[in-house]
Amino acid sequence: MPLDARGPGIKHLQQDRLETRLRLIAHIEFLDATHRENRYLNQLISSHSHYSDQVFNARHLDKDQLVSSEFYECDFSQCSFVESIFQGCKFVNCVFRECNMSLLQVPECSFSSARFLDSKVLGVNWTQADWATTGLGKPLEFLRSIINHSTFIGLKLKGIQITNCIALEVDFREADLSQADFTGTDLSRSMFKNTILSEADLSQACNYHIDPGQNALKGAKFSMPEAMALLYSMDIELIDEA
Repeated sequence: MPLDARGPGIKHLQQDRLETRLRLIAHIEFLDATHRENRYLNQLISSHSHYSDQVFNARHLDKDQLVSSEFYECDFSQCSFVESIFQGCKFVNCVFRECNMSLLQVPECSFSSARFLDSKVLGVNWTQADWATTGLGKPLEFLRSIINHSTFIGLKLKGIQITNCIALEVDFREADLSQADFTGTDLSRSMFKNTILSEADLSQACNYHIDPGQNALKGAKFSMPEAMALLYSMDIELIDEA
């Protein structure tokens, strides 16, 4: 066959291959966009469900109940779970942003590397949760949040982070909070007794009342002048020579 006779056929074949490739690329981009969109559209939270890499935005489950659901790498933004009951749920590497979780009940729930940012988490009894299955990740992290009237009695929460928070009248008695980070947190009227605070960082924390004779403070960090509060529980007389 003459060379010029084959030219148009080859050009037509190349054009077909190019169009096929473009259609394939467009289809892949569509599937990727659909997946990203579904992360935001699939916001219905129900019991006995499994969620992974989902974004829940402005969901309201106040005074509701959620049973035996699992959440992995999920992001909750501006959600409200006030006075709700989470029963036997699991949260792994989840983030709660600007959420209201006041008076939430968490019986038999497990938390591993759960983060609460700019949220209200008032009056939660964390002793209800199942900490035996937490795993190796840090259990809880609170940043710029309000956790007033919460209870951590007797829990082993090594490395817990409660930074730049308001933590009024929180019960930390008998808890293992070694290597905890309390920097910048207001601890007014919070209770510490037989609490392990070894290597904890309370620098820039304020309004705490911690008796060195009733708590383990080896290696803990404090900053002045707030650290003067440690002396108030000791039977000594301070003299101001100024």
